[in-house]
Amino acid sequence: MKILLTGANGMVGKNILVFAKSYQHEFLSPSSTELNLLDELSVQEYVRTNKPDMVIHAAGIVGGIQANMAQPVKFLVDNMQMGLNILTAANDGGIGKVLNLSSSCMYPREALNPLSEDLILKGELEPTNEGYALAKITSTRLCEYIRSENNERLYKTIIPCNLYGCFDKFDPNDSHMIPAVIRKLDEAKKNNQQEIDIWGNGEARREFMYAEDLADFVFYAIDNFEKMPQNLNVGLGKDYTINEYYQAVADVVGFRGSFKHDLSKPVGMKQKLIDDKKLKEFGWAYKTELKIGIQKTYEFYLREYCND
Repeated sequence: MKILLTGANGMVGKNILVFAKSYQHEFLSPSSTELNLLDELSVQEYVRTNKPDMVIHAAGIVGGIQANMAQPVKFLVDNMQMGLNILTAANDGGIGKVLNLSSSCMYPREALNPLSEDLILKGELEPTNEGYALAKITSTRLCEYIRSENNERLYKTIIPCNLYGCFDKFDPNDSHMIPAVIRKLDEAKKNNQQEIDIWGNGEARREFMYAEDLADFVFYAIDNFEKMPQNLNVGLGKDYTINEYYQAVADVVGFRGSFKHDLSKPVGMKQKLIDDKKLKEFGWAYKTELKIGIQKTYEFYLREYCND
């Protein structure tokens, strides 16, 4: 197939393109200068000209709690606009298959864990990333609406848990937790810093999957797209506390100092664990355990960010 991949320069997109080398599909992976997803007419024209058989929508403005709280307008408007533009263009252009990447932050903040796919819009969202969540809910629902109007449109959504891995961002101001902690503890080790702050009490639980595993899932989904559910959680089905993640990174990095909890800082949802029942029924499971994934990510960080 000829597959249009949005977000090819992001962590997920780059991992997909690495995997793509083992497959026969032709990938269109335009940069944001080649395809501005915020420009509706440009997106329509690109799809009309290139006529892909399938779209994988992996583009998005992403970041951790700090970035979401600092720029809620951008996280809502840009993500929503990109989703609306690419899904509408695909539908108007007669594209039969779309794999839309969403996020587990769509789930209500007070929902019982593990979080099943039918909980979308069943309660209040987590305020620290509400804008991003609203945008992702919109794209997810639009895929359902398009399919309800035309059964031949297989527009489906996957809902990954939190991700980390190679090609991640390690900027302390806008990166997700694991890459931020890798950088923080590596620098603390190099500077002989003896104590590191953890936001909150460290008891909040999170589920993080190695991004290469998500890329592996994407190609499994491509091969089994007809039988894939409309909305599908993709993750580990198990989680760890923030304290456990800090300790796991410390073990890999070699940080021997202590941790101090800053109870004045926000922590987000207390738990965000996906229900992987449908994922197991679909026949896929993750491959990379936490310590191995952190080790590979740390090696990437040292190679790409510390080679001055």
